[in-house]
Amino acid sequence: MTTRLAVIGAGPGGYVAAFHAADAGMQVTLIDADPNPGGVCTFRGCIPSKALLHAARVLDEARHAEAFGVSFGKPSIDVDKLRAWKDAVVKKQTGGLGLLARARKVKFIQGRASFVDARTLSVETSAGEQKVEADAIIIATGSRPTTVPNVSIESPKVLDSTTALELPDVPSRLLVVGGGYIGLELGTVYAALGSKVTVVEMTDGLLPGADRDLAAVVAKRMESCAEAILLETKVTSVRDDKKGLSVAFEGKNAPGGSQVFDRVLVAVGRRPNSNIAGLDRTKVKVNQRGFIEVDAQRRTAEPSIFAIGDVAGDPMLAHKASHEARVAVEAIHGKPSVFEPRAIPAVVFTDPELAWTGLTETDAKRQNIPVEIAKYPWAASGRATTLDRPDGMTKLVIDPETERILGVGIVGVGAGELISEGTLAIEMGALASDLKLTIHPHPTLSETVMEAADVFYGESAHVYKPKKSKI
Repeated sequence: MTTRLAVIGAGPGGYVAAFHAADAGMQVTLIDADPNPGGVCTFRGCIPSKALLHAARVLDEARHAEAFGVSFGKPSIDVDKLRAWKDAVVKKQTGGLGLLARARKVKFIQGRASFVDARTLSVETSAGEQKVEADAIIIATGSRPTTVPNVSIESPKVLDSTTALELPDVPSRLLVVGGGYIGLELGTVYAALGSKVTVVEMTDGLLPGADRDLAAVVAKRMESCAEAILLETKVTSVRDDKKGLSVAFEGKNAPGGSQVFDRVLVAVGRRPNSNIAGLDRTKVKVNQRGFIEVDAQRRTAEPSIFAIGDVAGDPMLAHKASHEARVAVEAIHGKPSVFEPRAIPAVVFTDPELAWTGLTETDAKRQNIPVEIAKYPWAASGRATTLDRPDGMTKLVIDPETERILGVGIVGVGAGELISEGTLAIEMGALASDLKLTIHPHPTLSETVMEAADVFYGESAHVYKPKKSKI
């Protein structure tokens, strides 16, 4: 069969590309191994994890309610029903995407694609091989969990981010290898469900990519719900025996002797799915980290082939893939479109949530970029106080000369819902004064953004700081 555009991979990059192209009048073929569009994000990542995190938050809020005189008693957790609810959420999302694909007349092929040449694909399906010839091809094959040599043993007791979301059971003791966002999100879920969770991290702090003052708020909360957090420590061996998984450690905070866990979750990152059969028959280049090299239009060294999403480079985020999809399709359609965002927000859905966008204070120091920092502690927020969650902070990274907003960081309840204002401010070239003069509703958590700008000018009613000189 022939088509104007073939898209390999139906995640948030692939299906958005296919739908956008179909809306533009192109004939589109979308190829994926799953029965419906959605990709890892919807089937085995973002959506199921957030469904389970919602359940974890409800459990935590029920326990926390005792602080203000409301007691629910010990919760009864039906793991089978929770798993079925999570699966129903996934089925609803992916089924809806399947309907949208059919409504747009996108040809969906369930199978695995390989390259014959720069414009021809061979797709292995349950019915046999199918050839697809296309004027243009978009690679949106995503990524997969990274393995750890010392932990990668053949045992069903060893989980990765995919198998952990299947919620096989609630282990009495769970070891999470990796203190990044995947490990902490899933660790939060299992801890809320009743597991005694230990987190081991090689670096000297949790969430290595985030500013230390923001990550410290999450770390403090994790310390209260985890059995142990072992920083500057690594796993040296895992052995499966009748009692469970016997794990040995080494490092600054390594416990003496082996520790026994019911399950071990390996969450040390993800790597791109760029090892596509036949790709070497094209001019596409793959760098040392496994990412496909692309230009500002997401075009590879092969003019007819584009790459988007996780496979095309950091950050590995679904919303970044979706925006790249639009750029690639518009480029194929002949429009002068390029991918050049000033800010890409990142959210860690722990409790509390942590989100940042634009330039971080850490990156500013690393790049020797002069910045001024304005912080508003949520202990001064009326809304945070009413929620009994003052453990948050809103932070602005500001150019001291122009007063332009360069970055925003937020840690606290609902930070992921608040960060978009910061992203818009950066994209629009907003000044700190623009945030200060924008009236925010009271009492809300969103007004902490305005209050942080007030702090910058020394004009906050709720945080005392000497007024900035106008000289």
